[in-house]
Amino acid sequence: MLGVVALLLAGVVAVFAFGQALGARGKHQRGADLAAISAAQVMRELYPRLFEPPLLRNGLPNPRHLPLPVYLARARAAAVRGGRRNGVRVRADDVGFPGASFAPTRVAVTVRGEARLRIAPGEQRRHAIPVRARAAAELVPGLSVPAGMPEFGSGGGYDGPLAYRQGKPMRPDVALAFDRMAAAAREEAGVLLSVTSAFRSDAEQARLFAAHPDPKWVAPPGTSLHRYATELDLGPPEAWAWLHANSERFGFVQRYSWEAWHFGYARNTGSASVGFDGRADGRGAVPSFVPAQFHEPIVRAAQRWNVGAALLSAQLYAESGFNPFARSPAGAEGIAQFMPGTAEALGLDDPFDAAAAIDAQAHLMRDLLRRFGSVPLALAAYNAGAGAVERYGGIPPFAETRAYVARILGLLGGAGDLPAGGAGFEVRLVE
Repeated sequence: MLGVVALLLAGVVAVFAFGQALGARGKHQRGADLAAISAAQVMRELYPRLFEPPLLRNGLPNPRHLPLPVYLARARAAAVRGGRRNGVRVRADDVGFPGASFAPTRVAVTVRGEARLRIAPGEQRRHAIPVRARAAAELVPGLSVPAGMPEFGSGGGYDGPLAYRQGKPMRPDVALAFDRMAAAAREEAGVLLSVTSAFRSDAEQARLFAAHPDPKWVAPPGTSLHRYATELDLGPPEAWAWLHANSERFGFVQRYSWEAWHFGYARNTGSASVGFDGRADGRGAVPSFVPAQFHEPIVRAAQRWNVGAALLSAQLYAESGFNPFARSPAGAEGIAQFMPGTAEALGLDDPFDAAAAIDAQAHLMRDLLRRFGSVPLALAAYNAGAGAVERYGGIPPFAETRAYVARILGLLGGAGDLPAGGAGFEVRLVE
Protein backbone atom coordinates (compact mmCIF):
# COMPACT_ATOMS: atom_id res chain seq x y z
CA MET A 1 0.00 0.00 0.00
CA LEU A 2 2.80 2.41 0.89
CA GLY A 3 4.51 1.61 -2.41
CA VAL A 4 1.34 2.41 -4.35
CA VAL A 5 0.94 5.72 -2.48
CA ALA A 6 4.59 6.59 -3.21
CA LEU A 7 4.07 5.89 -6.91
CA LEU A 8 0.95 8.05 -6.98
CA LEU A 9 2.78 10.91 -5.26
CA ALA A 10 5.67 10.59 -7.70
CA GLY A 11 3.18 10.72 -10.58
CA VAL A 12 1.57 13.87 -9.18
CA VAL A 13 4.98 15.51 -8.81
CA ALA A 14 5.93 14.57 -12.38
CA VAL A 15 2.66 15.85 -13.84
CA PHE A 16 2.94 19.07 -11.83
CA ALA A 17 6.51 19.70 -13.04
CA PHE A 18 5.68 18.75 -16.62
CA GLY A 19 2.70 21.12 -16.67
CA GLN A 20 4.81 24.04 -15.47
CA ALA A 21 7.56 23.26 -17.98
CA LEU A 22 5.04 23.01 -20.82
CA GLY A 23 3.51 26.35 -19.87
CA ALA A 24 6.94 28.02 -19.80
CA ARG A 25 7.88 26.49 -23.16
CA GLY A 26 4.59 27.66 -24.67
CA LYS A 27 5.14 31.22 -23.42
CA HIS A 28 8.61 31.39 -24.96
CA GLN A 29 7.45 29.88 -28.26
CA ARG A 30 4.58 32.34 -28.50
CA GLY A 31 7.01 35.18 -27.80
CA ALA A 32 9.39 33.92 -30.50
CA ASP A 33 6.54 33.65 -33.03
CA LEU A 34 5.35 37.19 -32.35
CA ALA A 35 8.88 38.59 -32.41
CA ALA A 36 9.50 37.02 -35.84
CA ILE A 37 6.22 38.37 -37.18
CA SER A 38 7.04 41.84 -35.83
CA ALA A 39 10.36 41.81 -37.66
CA ALA A 40 8.82 40.53 -40.90
CA GLN A 41 6.13 43.21 -40.84
CA VAL A 42 8.80 45.90 -40.66
CA MET A 43 10.69 44.18 -43.50
CA ARG A 44 7.49 44.15 -45.57
CA GLU A 45 7.12 47.90 -45.24
CA LEU A 46 10.77 48.68 -45.91
CA TYR A 47 11.54 46.06 -48.58
CA PRO A 48 10.83 48.20 -51.70
CA ARG A 49 13.17 50.92 -50.45
CA LEU A 50 16.18 48.60 -50.78
CA PHE A 51 15.84 48.94 -54.54
CA GLU A 52 15.56 52.69 -54.73
CA PRO A 53 18.73 54.23 -56.28
CA PRO A 54 21.06 55.84 -53.73
CA LEU A 55 21.18 59.07 -55.75
CA LEU A 56 18.53 61.09 -57.54
CA ARG A 57 19.00 62.13 -61.16
CA ASN A 58 20.39 65.47 -60.00
CA GLY A 59 23.08 63.72 -57.97
CA LEU A 60 21.57 64.44 -54.55
CA PRO A 61 20.98 61.63 -52.02
CA ASN A 62 17.69 59.82 -52.50
CA PRO A 63 15.71 59.95 -49.23
CA ARG A 64 13.74 56.85 -50.30
CA HIS A 65 16.87 54.68 -50.58
CA LEU A 66 17.45 52.37 -47.60
CA PRO A 67 20.88 50.72 -47.16
CA LEU A 68 20.84 47.02 -46.33
CA PRO A 69 22.44 47.45 -42.85
CA VAL A 70 19.66 49.86 -41.87
CA TYR A 71 17.01 47.44 -43.17
CA LEU A 72 18.46 44.61 -41.07
CA ALA A 73 18.92 46.80 -38.00
CA ARG A 74 15.30 47.93 -38.06
CA ALA A 75 14.08 44.35 -38.43
CA ARG A 76 16.23 43.28 -35.46
CA ALA A 77 14.94 46.16 -33.37
CA ALA A 78 11.35 45.19 -34.21
CA ALA A 79 12.03 41.61 -33.10
CA VAL A 80 13.52 42.81 -29.81
CA ARG A 81 10.48 45.04 -29.20
CA GLY A 82 8.07 42.26 -30.16
CA GLY A 83 9.68 39.86 -27.71
CA ARG A 84 9.69 42.43 -24.90
CA ARG A 85 6.00 43.22 -25.43
CA ASN A 86 5.24 39.53 -25.04
CA GLY A 87 7.30 38.83 -21.96
CA VAL A 88 10.41 37.21 -23.45
CA ARG A 89 13.90 38.51 -24.03
CA VAL A 90 15.15 38.65 -27.62
CA ARG A 91 18.77 39.68 -28.13
CA ALA A 92 19.81 41.36 -31.37
CA ASP A 93 22.41 38.61 -31.89
CA ASP A 94 19.61 36.02 -31.84
CA VAL A 95 17.86 37.55 -34.86
CA GLY A 96 19.17 36.17 -38.14
CA PHE A 97 18.31 36.21 -41.82
CA PRO A 98 18.68 32.68 -43.27
CA GLY A 99 19.83 32.54 -46.85
CA ALA A 100 20.70 36.23 -46.59
CA SER A 101 21.30 37.89 -49.94
CA PHE A 102 21.21 41.44 -51.16
CA ALA A 103 17.56 41.68 -50.10
CA PRO A 104 16.66 39.16 -47.33
CA THR A 105 13.02 38.10 -47.12
CA ARG A 106 13.20 35.64 -44.19
CA VAL A 107 13.91 36.32 -40.53
CA ALA A 108 14.58 33.80 -37.76
CA VAL A 109 14.36 34.56 -34.04
CA THR A 110 15.74 32.46 -31.21
CA VAL A 111 14.55 33.04 -27.64
CA ARG A 112 16.69 31.80 -24.77
CA GLY A 113 15.52 32.01 -21.21
CA GLU A 114 14.81 30.00 -18.13
CA ALA A 115 11.72 28.88 -16.29
CA ARG A 116 11.81 28.80 -12.51
CA LEU A 117 9.69 25.83 -11.47
CA ARG A 118 8.63 24.15 -8.27
CA ILE A 119 9.30 20.46 -8.71
CA ALA A 120 6.61 19.43 -6.19
CA PRO A 121 3.31 21.04 -5.08
CA GLY A 122 3.86 23.28 -2.07
CA GLU A 123 7.63 23.35 -2.47
CA GLN A 124 9.11 26.76 -1.64
CA ARG A 125 12.34 26.52 -3.60
CA ARG A 126 12.23 27.08 -7.36
CA HIS A 127 14.52 25.31 -9.81
CA ALA A 128 15.90 27.08 -12.91
CA ILE A 129 15.19 25.14 -16.12
CA PRO A 130 16.67 26.45 -19.43
CA VAL A 131 14.10 27.12 -22.17
CA ARG A 132 14.79 27.70 -25.85
CA ALA A 133 12.33 28.49 -28.68
CA ARG A 134 12.80 29.38 -32.34
CA ALA A 135 10.51 30.88 -34.98
CA ALA A 136 10.91 32.12 -38.54
CA ALA A 137 8.74 34.34 -40.73
CA GLU A 138 9.10 35.39 -44.36
CA LEU A 139 7.71 37.67 -47.02
CA VAL A 140 5.84 35.88 -49.79
CA PRO A 141 3.94 37.27 -52.77
CA GLY A 142 0.40 37.59 -51.45
CA LEU A 143 -3.05 37.38 -52.93
CA SER A 144 -6.33 38.47 -51.42
CA VAL A 145 -8.65 35.47 -51.87
CA PRO A 146 -11.98 35.25 -50.01
CA ALA A 147 -12.73 32.01 -48.20
CA GLY A 148 -14.23 29.41 -50.47
CA MET A 149 -13.29 31.20 -53.70
CA PRO A 150 -10.82 29.79 -56.27
CA GLU A 151 -7.24 30.99 -56.03
CA PHE A 152 -6.50 30.34 -59.69
CA GLY A 153 -8.38 31.11 -62.89
CA SER A 154 -9.59 28.19 -65.00
CA GLY A 155 -11.90 27.48 -67.89
CA GLY A 156 -10.94 30.60 -69.83
CA GLY A 157 -7.86 32.22 -71.30
CA TYR A 158 -6.11 32.76 -67.97
CA ASP A 159 -4.86 30.06 -65.63
CA GLY A 160 -2.81 32.14 -63.19
CA PRO A 161 -3.48 33.32 -59.63
CA LEU A 162 -6.51 35.50 -58.93
CA ALA A 163 -6.91 38.51 -56.68
CA TYR A 164 -10.34 39.73 -55.57
CA ARG A 165 -11.85 43.17 -55.35
CA GLN A 166 -15.41 43.52 -54.07
CA GLY A 167 -15.75 39.76 -54.46
CA LYS A 168 -14.82 39.77 -58.17
CA PRO A 169 -11.76 37.85 -59.45
CA MET A 170 -9.07 39.40 -61.63
CA ARG A 171 -5.37 39.22 -62.36
CA PRO A 172 -3.25 40.47 -59.40
CA ASP A 173 -1.65 43.29 -61.40
CA VAL A 174 -5.12 44.39 -62.54
CA ALA A 175 -6.25 44.47 -58.91
CA LEU A 176 -3.34 46.70 -57.88
CA ALA A 177 -4.01 49.05 -60.81
CA PHE A 178 -7.70 49.17 -59.88
CA ASP A 179 -6.75 50.10 -56.30
CA ARG A 180 -4.76 53.07 -57.54
CA MET A 181 -7.54 54.16 -59.89
CA ALA A 182 -10.25 53.78 -57.23
CA ALA A 183 -8.23 55.88 -54.77
CA ALA A 184 -7.84 58.63 -57.37
CA ALA A 185 -11.54 58.56 -58.27
CA ARG A 186 -12.45 58.92 -54.62
CA GLU A 187 -10.02 61.78 -54.05
CA GLU A 188 -10.53 63.69 -57.32
CA ALA A 189 -14.20 63.17 -58.07
CA GLY A 190 -15.70 61.96 -54.81
CA VAL A 191 -17.02 58.75 -56.42
CA LEU A 192 -16.65 55.19 -55.16
CA LEU A 193 -15.92 52.80 -58.00
CA SER A 194 -17.79 49.49 -57.96
CA VAL A 195 -16.83 46.30 -59.80
CA THR A 196 -19.86 44.55 -61.29
CA SER A 197 -17.99 41.94 -63.33
CA ALA A 198 -14.40 40.79 -63.87
CA PHE A 199 -12.94 37.39 -64.84
CA ARG A 200 -15.45 35.04 -66.44
CA SER A 201 -14.80 31.49 -67.60
CA ASP A 202 -16.04 30.33 -70.99
CA ALA A 203 -18.82 28.37 -69.26
CA GLU A 204 -20.00 31.50 -67.45
CA GLN A 205 -19.85 33.43 -70.71
CA ALA A 206 -21.90 30.74 -72.45
CA ARG A 207 -24.67 31.06 -69.87
CA LEU A 208 -24.61 34.84 -70.21
CA PHE A 209 -24.71 34.65 -74.01
CA ALA A 210 -27.59 32.18 -73.94
CA ALA A 211 -29.61 34.68 -71.90
CA HIS A 212 -28.63 37.66 -74.13
CA PRO A 213 -27.56 36.35 -77.59
CA ASP A 214 -26.57 39.71 -79.04
CA PRO A 215 -22.82 39.76 -79.86
CA LYS A 216 -22.73 43.55 -79.73
CA TRP A 217 -23.51 43.43 -76.03
CA VAL A 218 -22.39 39.93 -74.98
CA ALA A 219 -19.43 38.26 -76.68
CA PRO A 220 -19.90 34.62 -77.71
CA PRO A 221 -18.11 32.11 -75.44
CA GLY A 222 -14.43 31.77 -76.20
CA THR A 223 -14.15 35.31 -77.58
CA SER A 224 -14.84 37.50 -74.55
CA LEU A 225 -11.92 39.50 -73.22
CA HIS A 226 -13.23 38.78 -69.72
CA ARG A 227 -11.73 35.29 -70.06
CA TYR A 228 -8.25 36.86 -69.70
CA ALA A 229 -8.93 38.36 -66.23
CA THR A 230 -8.00 41.84 -67.49
CA GLU A 231 -11.51 43.28 -68.01
CA LEU A 232 -13.62 45.13 -65.47
CA ASP A 233 -17.22 46.28 -65.76
CA LEU A 234 -17.31 49.34 -63.52
CA GLY A 235 -19.89 51.59 -61.97
CA PRO A 236 -21.70 53.59 -60.82
CA PRO A 237 -22.93 55.53 -63.90
CA GLU A 238 -21.86 58.86 -62.40
CA ALA A 239 -18.24 57.61 -62.48
CA TRP A 240 -18.18 56.85 -66.21
CA ALA A 241 -17.28 60.38 -67.34
CA TRP A 242 -14.34 60.49 -64.91
CA LEU A 243 -13.22 57.01 -66.00
CA HIS A 244 -13.41 57.95 -69.68
CA ALA A 245 -11.14 60.95 -69.04
CA ASN A 246 -8.70 59.37 -66.55
CA SER A 247 -8.58 55.57 -66.86
CA GLU A 248 -5.55 55.51 -69.18
CA ARG A 249 -3.44 57.07 -66.42
CA PHE A 250 -3.80 53.76 -64.59
CA GLY A 251 -3.46 51.44 -67.59
CA PHE A 252 -7.16 50.96 -68.36
CA VAL A 253 -8.88 51.75 -71.66
CA GLN A 254 -12.56 51.89 -72.53
CA ARG A 255 -12.91 48.89 -74.83
CA TYR A 256 -16.09 49.81 -76.73
CA SER A 257 -17.69 53.19 -77.32
CA TRP A 258 -21.16 51.74 -76.72
CA GLU A 259 -20.21 50.21 -73.34
CA ALA A 260 -19.43 53.07 -71.01
CA TRP A 261 -18.79 50.65 -68.15
CA HIS A 262 -16.31 48.22 -69.77
CA PHE A 263 -12.63 48.97 -69.12
CA GLY A 264 -9.74 46.66 -69.91
CA TYR A 265 -6.24 46.66 -68.47
CA ALA A 266 -4.00 47.32 -71.46
CA ARG A 267 -0.65 46.91 -69.74
CA ASN A 268 -0.02 43.23 -70.25
CA THR A 269 3.07 41.25 -69.25
CA GLY A 270 5.02 42.90 -72.05
CA SER A 271 4.38 46.51 -71.15
CA ALA A 272 4.09 48.83 -68.19
CA SER A 273 2.86 46.15 -65.79
CA VAL A 274 6.50 45.09 -65.67
CA GLY A 275 8.15 48.44 -66.16
CA PHE A 276 7.78 49.45 -69.83
CA ASP A 277 6.88 53.12 -69.96
CA GLY A 278 5.51 53.28 -73.49
CA ARG A 279 8.48 55.03 -75.12
CA ALA A 280 9.24 53.66 -78.55
CA ASP A 281 12.92 53.04 -77.81
CA GLY A 282 12.21 51.33 -74.49
CA ARG A 283 15.01 53.23 -72.75
CA GLY A 284 12.77 54.63 -70.07
CA ALA A 285 12.13 51.09 -68.83
CA VAL A 286 15.77 50.29 -68.03
CA PRO A 287 16.29 50.87 -64.29
CA SER A 288 19.16 52.96 -62.99
CA PHE A 289 21.00 49.96 -61.51
CA VAL A 290 21.72 48.48 -64.99
CA PRO A 291 25.33 49.02 -66.23
CA ALA A 292 25.40 51.13 -69.38
CA GLN A 293 26.90 48.39 -71.60
CA PHE A 294 23.80 46.23 -71.10
CA HIS A 295 21.16 48.86 -71.94
CA GLU A 296 21.07 48.14 -75.66
CA PRO A 297 20.91 44.31 -75.42
CA ILE A 298 18.12 44.53 -72.82
CA VAL A 299 16.05 47.01 -74.84
CA ARG A 300 16.54 45.00 -78.03
CA ALA A 301 15.51 41.71 -76.35
CA ALA A 302 12.54 43.35 -74.62
CA GLN A 303 11.23 44.70 -77.90
CA ARG A 304 11.83 41.47 -79.81
CA TRP A 305 10.08 39.19 -77.32
CA ASN A 306 7.57 41.66 -75.85
CA VAL A 307 8.85 41.30 -72.30
CA GLY A 308 9.35 44.29 -70.01
CA ALA A 309 12.90 45.66 -69.89
CA ALA A 310 12.57 46.27 -66.15
CA LEU A 311 11.69 42.62 -65.60
CA LEU A 312 14.70 41.42 -67.61
CA SER A 313 16.95 43.88 -65.78
CA ALA A 314 15.76 42.76 -62.35
CA GLN A 315 16.35 39.11 -63.25
CA LEU A 316 19.88 39.75 -64.48
CA TYR A 317 20.65 41.65 -61.28
CA ALA A 318 19.34 38.75 -59.19
CA GLU A 319 20.91 36.00 -61.31
CA SER A 320 24.47 37.21 -61.75
CA GLY A 321 24.79 40.86 -60.72
CA PHE A 322 25.43 41.55 -64.45
CA ASN A 323 28.51 39.32 -64.51
CA PRO A 324 28.70 37.78 -68.03
CA PHE A 325 31.15 35.13 -66.81
CA ALA A 326 29.33 34.02 -63.65
CA ARG A 327 29.24 30.31 -62.78
CA SER A 328 27.12 28.79 -60.03
CA PRO A 329 27.98 25.70 -57.95
CA ALA A 330 25.02 23.96 -59.64
CA GLY A 331 26.49 24.54 -63.11
CA ALA A 332 24.52 27.58 -64.28
CA GLU A 333 26.53 29.81 -66.59
CA GLY A 334 26.64 33.38 -67.81
CA ILE A 335 24.83 36.61 -67.13
CA ALA A 336 21.39 34.91 -67.23
CA GLN A 337 22.57 31.74 -65.41
CA PHE A 338 21.42 29.11 -67.88
CA MET A 339 21.93 25.43 -67.22
CA PRO A 340 23.52 23.75 -70.26
CA GLY A 341 20.35 21.85 -71.18
CA THR A 342 18.19 24.97 -71.06
CA ALA A 343 20.70 26.93 -73.13
CA GLU A 344 20.76 24.18 -75.74
CA ALA A 345 16.95 24.05 -75.90
CA LEU A 346 16.86 27.80 -76.57
CA GLY A 347 19.56 27.62 -79.24
CA LEU A 348 22.08 29.51 -77.11
CA ASP A 349 25.52 28.30 -78.20
CA ASP A 350 27.57 30.46 -75.83
CA PRO A 351 25.98 31.37 -72.47
CA PHE A 352 28.93 33.70 -71.80
CA ASP A 353 27.95 35.88 -74.77
CA ALA A 354 25.97 38.48 -72.79
CA ALA A 355 23.87 39.85 -75.66
CA ALA A 356 22.90 36.39 -76.88
CA ALA A 357 22.14 35.21 -73.33
CA ILE A 358 19.90 38.21 -72.66
CA ASP A 359 18.01 37.51 -75.89
CA ALA A 360 17.56 33.86 -74.83
CA GLN A 361 16.45 34.98 -71.37
CA ALA A 362 13.75 37.20 -72.89
CA HIS A 363 12.69 34.33 -75.18
CA LEU A 364 12.29 31.98 -72.21
CA MET A 365 10.44 34.57 -70.13
CA ARG A 366 8.06 35.26 -73.03
CA ASP A 367 7.24 31.55 -73.15
CA LEU A 368 6.80 31.29 -69.37
CA LEU A 369 4.62 34.41 -69.20
CA ARG A 370 2.37 33.01 -71.91
CA ARG A 371 2.24 29.66 -70.16
CA PHE A 372 1.46 30.91 -66.65
CA GLY A 373 -0.08 34.35 -67.30
CA SER A 374 1.56 35.77 -64.19
CA VAL A 375 4.89 37.48 -63.54
CA PRO A 376 5.44 35.80 -60.10
CA LEU A 377 4.69 32.34 -61.50
CA ALA A 378 6.90 32.89 -64.55
CA LEU A 379 9.74 33.96 -62.26
CA ALA A 380 9.22 30.89 -60.09
CA ALA A 381 9.33 28.70 -63.20
CA TYR A 382 12.57 30.36 -64.36
CA ASN A 383 14.16 29.57 -60.99
CA ALA A 384 12.68 26.18 -60.09
CA GLY A 385 11.39 24.91 -63.43
CA ALA A 386 7.95 24.99 -65.00
CA GLY A 387 7.25 21.45 -63.78
CA ALA A 388 7.65 22.50 -60.15
CA VAL A 389 5.20 25.39 -60.57
CA GLU A 390 2.63 23.08 -62.15
CA ARG A 391 3.20 20.37 -59.56
CA TYR A 392 2.57 22.73 -56.63
CA GLY A 393 -0.11 24.77 -58.37
CA GLY A 394 1.75 28.01 -57.63
CA ILE A 395 5.10 29.24 -56.33
CA PRO A 396 6.88 26.11 -55.00
CA PRO A 397 7.59 26.04 -51.25
CA PHE A 398 11.35 26.33 -51.78
CA ALA A 399 13.06 29.04 -49.74
CA GLU A 400 15.40 29.89 -52.62
CA THR A 401 12.56 30.23 -55.14
CA ARG A 402 10.36 32.29 -52.84
CA ALA A 403 13.26 34.61 -52.04
CA TYR A 404 14.08 34.89 -55.77
CA VAL A 405 10.51 35.88 -56.67
CA ALA A 406 10.21 38.31 -53.76
CA ARG A 407 13.55 39.90 -54.58
CA ILE A 408 12.62 40.56 -58.20
CA LEU A 409 9.19 41.88 -57.26
CA GLY A 410 11.03 44.22 -54.92
CA LEU A 411 13.33 45.34 -57.72
CA LEU A 412 10.28 46.01 -59.89
CA GLY A 413 8.79 47.94 -56.98
CA GLY A 414 11.89 50.12 -56.92
CA ALA A 415 11.39 50.68 -60.65
CA GLY A 416 7.86 51.92 -60.00
CA ASP A 417 5.91 48.76 -60.82
CA LEU A 418 4.59 48.01 -57.34
CA PRO A 419 3.34 50.59 -54.89
CA ALA A 420 5.45 51.32 -51.84
CA GLY A 421 4.63 49.91 -48.45
CA GLY A 422 5.04 46.23 -49.25
CA ALA A 423 1.87 45.91 -51.35
CA GLY A 424 1.72 42.52 -53.00
CA PHE A 425 3.47 40.73 -50.12
CA GLU A 426 2.21 38.77 -47.14
CA VAL A 427 3.97 37.97 -43.87
CA ARG A 428 3.86 34.25 -43.17
CA LEU A 429 5.08 32.32 -40.11
CA VAL A 430 7.04 29.39 -41.56
CA GLU A 431 8.69 27.77 -38.55
